[in-house]
Amino acid sequence: MYSRKIPEDLDCGIVVTMKILGGKWKACILDGINKGIKRPSELHRAIHDASPRVINMQLHELEQAGIIVKKIYQGLPLKVEYSLTDLGISLLPVIAIIDKWGIENNHLVENLREQIVG
Repeated sequence: MYSRKIPEDLDCGIVVTMKILGGKWKACILDGINKGIKRPSELHRAIHDASPRVINMQLHELEQAGIIVKKIYQGLPLKVEYSLTDLGISLLPVIAIIDKWGIENNHLVENLREQIVG
């Protein structure tokens, strides 16, 4: 069994938050679920830059963390839907602030990227 050589500092709020949101697409997944996208195939279409495998892995991690809940409907074809838990809903203001910052500073980030590449 794997054990960390350096223990995580779970007394640090940033570490705890990044443990949940750390992952390239997790905030986008939570935002999508909040906007009514419930099924994995819908998330795959909405987040087209991410591979389905990565989205499925991050959905599983969010479910394990108690941020989302998975509901499986009986019948054929099998239907799966995700929804936010109360803990997941409590992350929405954090995601909104991240989104707002990105929108407000997109041009600055793009300018820096052009300076580095150009």
